[in-house]
Amino acid sequence: STDTRNTKHKTQNSNKVPQHRLIYLYDALCGWCYGFSPVLQRVHEQYKDTLQFEVLSGGMMMGARVGSINEVAPFIKTAYKQVEETTGTKFGEAYIEHILKPGTTILSSELPGIALTVFRHYQPERVFEFAHALQKMHYFDGVDLNLPENYRSLAEQFGIPADEYVEALTKEENRYETMQEFQTVANWGIGGFPTVLLKPAHDEQYFMIARGYTPFERLEEVIGKVL
Repeated sequence: STDTRNTKHKTQNSNKVPQHRLIYLYDALCGWCYGFSPVLQRVHEQYKDTLQFEVLSGGMMMGARVGSINEVAPFIKTAYKQVEETTGTKFGEAYIEHILKPGTTILSSELPGIALTVFRHYQPERVFEFAHALQKMHYFDGVDLNLPENYRSLAEQFGIPADEYVEALTKEENRYETMQEFQTVANWGIGGFPTVLLKPAHDEQYFMIARGYTPFERLEEVIGKVL
């Protein structure tokens, strides 16, 4: 069962020597996180043998902030160009045509947050990769993240039984776990995304090493100083 997989993973981790932890706080609907993703991929490639990588969803679009793009975030229709210019990451034509131009897509962090939660039950060691693939599906392929069925191809991409994964997206226990994750991020006082924290193995302190888009060279420099 999913619960067994989770317990097994936690037990295995608990027997390991403490690792330096890099915690990426993001939201699937955060355009700057999408632009930041290639930088994080470089960091992951360089430090995957040194750091334990974790991803937490922030719940950026919840409560009163949920609504259509035209209602709650019309600025996205022009802001994405600034993300492209700053980061070099391109938004797909499908996103522009099917999400931006109609302006009717509902922005809600709930289901994409649950998608990350459920994926973590299956392949926690690939959660970084999944977060990137999830954002690419939305911002490049123009897929609406509010429909469970739209996650089927993503599950297949990672070799997860699609029917089982899609069904798990609708279960209350996974929604509850996701809401708890949103609350954890809020309790940490994180007000914007992307944010990256670094916790050295033998230190109780968390260091904020990125808030907003940060170039790879700067991250590399700060990681070196902290460690």
